[in-house]
Amino acid sequence: MSIAVIGGGSWGTALAIHVARTGAAVRLWAREREVVDGIRTRRRSPWYLADIDVPPPVEATNDIDQALRGATLAIIVVPSEFVAATLKTLPSIPADVPILSATKGLDPERHLRMSEVITERFPDARVAVLSGPTFAREVALARPTAAVIATRDDTLAAALQRRLGTREFRLYANRDVIGVEVGGAVKNVMAIATGIADGLGLGENARAALVTRGLAEMTRLAVALGAISGTMAGLAGLGDLVLTCTGSLSRNRQLGMALAKGGTAAAVERETRMIAEGARTVVSALALARRYSVTLPICHEVGAVLFDGKPPADALASLLERPVKREDR
Repeated sequence: MSIAVIGGGSWGTALAIHVARTGAAVRLWAREREVVDGIRTRRRSPWYLADIDVPPPVEATNDIDQALRGATLAIIVVPSEFVAATLKTLPSIPADVPILSATKGLDPERHLRMSEVITERFPDARVAVLSGPTFAREVALARPTAAVIATRDDTLAAALQRRLGTREFRLYANRDVIGVEVGGAVKNVMAIATGIADGLGLGENARAALVTRGLAEMTRLAVALGAISGTMAGLAGLGDLVLTCTGSLSRNRQLGMALAKGGTAAAVERETRMIAEGARTVVSALALARRYSVTLPICHEVGAVLFDGKPPADALASLLERPVKREDR
């Protein structure tokens, strides 16, 4: 069994390490020559999870055709803004080779979910989504993790659970692809908001309020797009939201804290070489909110800080000054 992992960032590297532990051969495609050379010569990526060994069953390559040759499963793990362009470079994938999207985000130009972008490129493919509360470092270190496989194809879901699941990497199945993808994307925006609150020293009450109201916001948007509201109480909704808003490894929370101290998204990403997906997702979330007449006040204020120069303290003040309303409606 050979599995292709398309994307050599932190999450792609972690998934390649995990898949290798299941006994499969893995070809990891990375765009950066330095990443491929580092894994080949020192069994470590120089940029991502640089202190964790990449096991020998993982073969790193810059040749995307080679990565996919003979693969029985393709896992897409590139940042959302590059997924459409990367898919255009892929060779034809046989219809019997499933494609698993592990990217948490939305297409920045057309605001599509990642499974929609994949299906557009490969209309006959069997497509599934991997999401949930999954910090790359902890998955790479085989620490206990629960995630969700979303697909309407129950046979495919069961096959992926068997193929990728382990004792430490528990995989649950869910047919609500829309809810799983929206939850996995929009929670990153909420993590920026909680990072701003933490950076401003507003306390744990404020963080809890943002997480809770953030969940309500995510649910409104997801349901408007056709999701089941209950999905937001699961791993790809509440689970991922809590982890990303409170975890010390959350790059989106770190971005929010940097913004609170006067930093910028561009500066943070230059320093870490990692993309905070929430800075891209907020644009799509707000575009979809306008399209479906959904109110997203937290997303609106995060967008104002990121793109309109609004001071973070003023953004939080705007949220505090909103009229109160009923919670049960």
